[in-house]
Amino acid sequence: MQLLLIADKDDETSRRIGGFFSGSEYKVIEANSVDVVLRNVLKKEADVVLLGSEFDGLSAMEIIPLLKTCNRNLTIILISNEESLPLIRRFRKEGIFYHALKPVNGDDREELRQVVECAFHNSTDRRLSQKGSTKEL
Repeated sequence: MQLLLIADKDDETSRRIGGFFSGSEYKVIEANSVDVVLRNVLKKEADVVLLGSEFDGLSAMEIIPLLKTCNRNLTIILISNEESLPLIRRFRKEGIFYHALKPVNGDDREELRQVVECAFHNSTDRRLSQKGSTKEL
């Protein structure tokens, strides 16, 4: 089962998103500390991380490079109400897969569901292509 990790300083948002994905084909973990996130990323158990703009006293801009260093294939979806284009560009340069606004209604949740589905599909494709290229060596 693929692991979806939710990391956001706003416990209510984490619970709401976690509840939305409960009963899905994904195993959902709502992380309450950077330790939990790093452990799951280092063990390569987490395939996709839904990351808030701030978590456990650190900004996403500080956390994303660390997560990508631990697992360059990790798919990160940033969830924030930040709409500054220059800042979003910086996040993209750091390697986020997608930027979503915090979901507040059904349309937002549907967008998030589609993005997560696409992210898992993308991470599976990357793993398969890496296994294929390793066999050729």
